[in-house]
Amino acid sequence: MKDLYDEISFRISKLTTTAYSTSFSMGIRVFNKRFHNPIYGIYGFVRLADEIVDTFHAYDKMRLLNDFKKDTFRAIDEGISLNPVLNSFQYVVNKYGIERELIETFLLSMEMDLDKKTYDQYGYEKYILGSAEVIGLMCLRVFLEGDEKKYMELKDNAMSLGSAFQKINFLRDLRADYKTLGRTYFPGVDISNFNETERRTIEEDIEKDFRHGYEGIKELPSSVRRGVYIAYKYYYSLFNKIKNTSTTTLLNRRIRISNTRKHWLLAISFFKIKWLFQ
Repeated sequence: MKDLYDEISFRISKLTTTAYSTSFSMGIRVFNKRFHNPIYGIYGFVRLADEIVDTFHAYDKMRLLNDFKKDTFRAIDEGISLNPVLNSFQYVVNKYGIERELIETFLLSMEMDLDKKTYDQYGYEKYILGSAEVIGLMCLRVFLEGDEKKYMELKDNAMSLGSAFQKINFLRDLRADYKTLGRTYFPGVDISNFNETERRTIEEDIEKDFRHGYEGIKELPSSVRRGVYIAYKYYYSLFNKIKNTSTTTLLNRRIRISNTRKHWLLAISFFKIKWLFQ
């Protein structure tokens, strides 16, 4: 039986999640327990791909990513992988019917990070679709457990929420993306001359995504609603902190939410959600 290996695989995906993201882990912990492993499985997969393109500078990233892609689809087709993170991911994909198209779209966005340094509007939207929106859809497949009607109803909201989160990441990581990796995601923006008008346009776009995403949170099953709401509150808090930070500061340091603040948000959200979504 493969059960023990699957259990170990999910433990490794959980370890990967907690090591790389305290905020994401915080939201997962308040999901109904049956959703913990599936979301760890998705995050572990996403994290490995992201590490290939963002940090493995001393290695042949294209070869590593191509191997990773082949190994991913082989794992899904065969129902097993000796890479524990891919083994847990294939389990989630096969159990919840996550479409191959979503995975391919995600991996394409990772490939874009290997050589694309600036984006026009089309490329920007394509990158966000693959790097964020389809991840929201993978999670939605898990949350709704086969309810196709509800999935189609909430699909656009899940994509908007993922889009908002990613655009905030872009703002938070402006300095590192530009100075370390040479990337500029926002179309038509010269980071060396980033101005307030451009910034406000980006922030208004994020606000719109947040509003649409929030409407979807209200319609999620109670078993996952609190966890998604906590992620929403964390990112909205980060967004407000960024909005209140000068452009000069934003270009010179990474804006963070302290662990103390994160735990305060967790406590407040835990009780607030009881009357918000009655």
